[in-house]
Amino acid sequence: MNAKNFSEKSVLLNDISPFVYGTTRLGHDSIPFDERVDITKAAMDTKIWFHVSRQYGEGKNGAMDVLKKAFDSDRKKVPNLIVKLEGSSINEIKEDFKKNTQLLDINTFQIGQLCLRGELAEDFASGGNSIHELEKFKTKGWIKRYVLEVFPWTSDIALKALKNGTIEGIIDGFIFYFNPLQRFVSNELWDLLIENSEPIIAMRTVAGGPVHKLRDEPGFAWKEYLQKRATEVAPIFEKSGIANWTEFCVRFAHSLPQVRATVGSTANAFNFNEFLMASEQIDSLPQNIVDDILNLQYKWSKETDMNSEPWSM
Repeated sequence: MNAKNFSEKSVLLNDISPFVYGTTRLGHDSIPFDERVDITKAAMDTKIWFHVSRQYGEGKNGAMDVLKKAFDSDRKKVPNLIVKLEGSSINEIKEDFKKNTQLLDINTFQIGQLCLRGELAEDFASGGNSIHELEKFKTKGWIKRYVLEVFPWTSDIALKALKNGTIEGIIDGFIFYFNPLQRFVSNELWDLLIENSEPIIAMRTVAGGPVHKLRDEPGFAWKEYLQKRATEVAPIFEKSGIANWTEFCVRFAHSLPQVRATVGSTANAFNFNEFLMASEQIDSLPQNIVDDILNLQYKWSKETDMNSEPWSM
């Protein structure tokens, strides 16, 4: 990558708050509705960005209902939003956008997270007409910028788009699970993202919970692979001398200079404050700690991630 391109990449997405509030947990009805609204208001007061999706619950008392209630309490405090837009056609993306605007009473989103499927994904990767259609969302003022969502089973689409130059001028960065236990892109794509200094938004900050609970408490890890990975990562965490898993995870993500933000979800005030404290002043982890984890992630990607069925992880 030449110096000019590197300079251009370095300013992309650099206005996002280092910690982005993920709203997955706001859809959990095990927590009283009013408590979920209260923590949303508290998050709004901090002026951090939010990450939202209709998948987190668009029915009565779901996540979108919680967000709407909180936003209506003071529209001047509505945060900048990263919104998921999913579909296998441009019409489906458009419908997803419209539903989000209706549910939240918002007409413009700062960032659209493109979750492209089927024919639309293939057309996008090949530089087809979908590029022009997605650009229309920008010219109409609906979406300011786009990031491309990636999973192990969609890495080939992102890799093809990156190699073809499809993303130039339309995609400002990539968003995927990236934390000490998960790096949800293929090794080949990861290497190219690093080589090109592509901006990254890291999702699922703490990988589902404290590493010792993931390792030691039966049933705490929602999948067996996470328990196994926690067993490998726990000694690295302990070696770091950092007492707090949340701080460790935030620092790990931001140890990669192209990571603009990490997205963590909670509806618990204590956990939310942990995220805020960890992101107030972020120091990179020692390079040997980062390298130990990155080396494990190369192994996991080859052995497990790239051989997994879609949505099985």
